[in-house]
Amino acid sequence: MDEPIIRMDKITKAYRGVPAVKEVDFELKKGEIHALLGENGAGKSTLTKMMAGVVEPTAGKMFFHGQETVFASPSAALDAGIAMVFQETSLVPSMTVAQNLYLGSEKFLNRLRGTYISAQQFLQSLNFAVDPTALVATLGAAKKQMVEIARAVHHNAEVIIFDEPTATLTPEEKRHFFALIRRLKARGVSVVFISHALEEALMISDRLTILRDGELVATGKTSDFTRDSIIAAMVGRQLSGALYRDRSETGVRKAGKKVLSVQDISMGAMVRNNSFSVFSGQITGVFGLIGSGRTETFKVVAGIEKRDFLRGGSIVLNDRPVRYYVPSEAVKEGIVYVTEDRKSEGFFETMSIAENIYGGLIAAGHDKAWYVSSAEMQAVSADWSKKLNIRAINDNARVVELSGGNQQKVVIGKGLVQQPKLVIFDEPTRGVDVGAIAEIHQIINKLADDGLAVVVISSYLPEIMNLSDRILVCRQGRIVEEFSPAEATEAKIMYAAVH
Repeated sequence: MDEPIIRMDKITKAYRGVPAVKEVDFELKKGEIHALLGENGAGKSTLTKMMAGVVEPTAGKMFFHGQETVFASPSAALDAGIAMVFQETSLVPSMTVAQNLYLGSEKFLNRLRGTYISAQQFLQSLNFAVDPTALVATLGAAKKQMVEIARAVHHNAEVIIFDEPTATLTPEEKRHFFALIRRLKARGVSVVFISHALEEALMISDRLTILRDGELVATGKTSDFTRDSIIAAMVGRQLSGALYRDRSETGVRKAGKKVLSVQDISMGAMVRNNSFSVFSGQITGVFGLIGSGRTETFKVVAGIEKRDFLRGGSIVLNDRPVRYYVPSEAVKEGIVYVTEDRKSEGFFETMSIAENIYGGLIAAGHDKAWYVSSAEMQAVSADWSKKLNIRAINDNARVVELSGGNQQKVVIGKGLVQQPKLVIFDEPTRGVDVGAIAEIHQIINKLADDGLAVVVISSYLPEIMNLSDRILVCRQGRIVEEFSPAEATEAKIMYAAVH
C-alpha cells in the first residue's frame, strides 16, 4: 500500500471559467478504501469523473501506476482498470438486467439462456436479489443501484469508484455491500467511496479526503477523524449537534385540521387496505423498508398511481372524496409530491433552473400559462432560488450542471411555487450533504410552522426522529403502527417495520 495506484497533482477542472475542482492533490493506494467527503458542489464527483475519464482536467496532472495519463473516455479508463458506479444510474432501461451486466463485454455469439444463468449466479455471489431477466425500466432505485455495483465488480477493475452507492439500499443490503467492499479490498482492489453518510465512511474507509468549494481541506487516516471534525472541515462550521435531534426534545406541534383521510386503499399487491390521516401544521413521518408500499401509497394519493377500481378504498381531501386519474388533477387541488428519484421524475435536466421552477407554476394552472413571460420567469426563479439558497454557476445554469443537493432544491422549489396545501416529501435528503440536509430540514419545518400538512417518507431513522410530530410505520403495503416522538425509539420503529 506504499506506491499510489492513482496520484493527482494540482488537478483543476473549470466550467465556463469557474473552477469546480481547484489544484487538488489526491492519492489512492493499492488495496485501500479511500472515502471522499464534502458538501454537494464541493467537487467530489468532478474529481472522480476525471479519474474515470468522464471529464478531462483543465490543468494539473494525473498518474496511473506512475505513468502520466489522460483518459479520453470512460471506456478507455475501464480498459485500463478503472470503473465507476455513478450516483445517477447509467443503465439502459430497455435492456434486461443481464444484458446491462454484460454490456460492452459480450461474446461474439451469445446464448440468452446461458447469459441469464451466468448473471443469476454472479448476482447471487454478491448477495443481490435481482432478477436477471427483468427489464431495468421496471426496477426500483435500489435494485438499479445493485445492478450498477454488480456491473462495476464484474469488470474486475483495479480501481472502483462508488458515488453514493448506499443511498437507496436497505440496512440489510448495505451490510452485504460493505462485506463486498471488504472482499474487494482483500483481493487488492482499490476503492474510492463517496458518501454523505459519515458513519459509513468512518466505519469502512482506511483514509479519507475532504473537499470544500472545490479545494482540498483535509486528508489523512480515518482513525484521526471524528464525525464532528469531518463536518467542521466540510462546512466550515459546527452542525452536528443540531442536525439530528429528536422531535421530543425540540417540541411537538399540535395537530390542526384533518387535511387528508385515507381509508382502506389498495393497489395490486403493493398497497393493501391502507388507512391513515394527515393533519395541517404537522409533519407526519412515514418509515418503512424498501418494498413496504410507503412510496406507492402516497403516489396513489398524488394521482401518480391509480388505486384498484373495485374495492380500492377512499381518499378524502379537505372533507371531500377525491379520485385522481392524472397528477395534474392533484396538483391543481393543492397536493405536491417531491419524488425520491429526482433525475427520472423530478426535473428537466437540460432546461434551466428558471424554466424548471416556472414549469411548476404552469402545471398548477397559472392564469398566464398560455403566455410565458421571460421577465416573470426570471423573477419567480430568483425569488425561489434565494428562498431555497440554490447555488449555481450562473442564473442560466442547466439543472444537469448542479450538484445533487441543489438539484433537490430545484425539485422542491418547483413544487412549492404551486402554493400547495399538502406536501409529500419522498426521501427528501437522499444523496444530499450535511449542509444541504440542514437547509432542507429548515424548509420542511417552516412549511409545517406555516400551517401546511407535510408528509416525510424516509428510510433514515434519525431523519424520521428529527422531523416528525407523529410517526407512521409501513409494512407489507399498510400502516401497521403509529408512534408519538415521546414514545418512539429507533429499536421500536425498526421492530414494527420488520416484524
